[in-house]
Amino acid sequence: MAGIGKPRRHKARRSKAGFSLIEMLVALAILALIAGIAGPKAISFLSRSKVKTAELQIQELETALELYYLDIGRYPSEADGLQALVTSPPTEKYWNGPYLETEASLKDPWDRWYLYRSPGQTGDFDIYSLGRDGTEGGTGEDRDIPAS
Repeated sequence: MAGIGKPRRHKARRSKAGFSLIEMLVALAILALIAGIAGPKAISFLSRSKVKTAELQIQELETALELYYLDIGRYPSEADGLQALVTSPPTEKYWNGPYLETEASLKDPWDRWYLYRSPGQTGDFDIYSLGRDGTEGGTGEDRDIPAS
């Protein structure tokens, strides 16, 4: 009866599951390095995409103005503005719109209304955005985005 009444001793087993603190710190350092390199590039792409979106939206507005011109025989006055592409001005009997589906098409990627000038400084009309900063001038994403 050897061993009866004596507690059994189990060898402590060391679990090999999981990661050590050093391994975790190395992995976090690598992730931080990748984020530090990729983060600014991603932000740069997003900035450029808003400018490109504004340029494309301005082209769409120009096309809608040409359709308006074909129906009415003139471009909307500054008083009527680009809103004339969505809702009929009260004095226009030949209006055959809407030339744009929604009023949201009249806003730039920074959620401000596109500006319209008729007659324009560069042609029959000008459509432009003041960029991210909303003021005239600037560079990069803050630059004015004129009609092409």
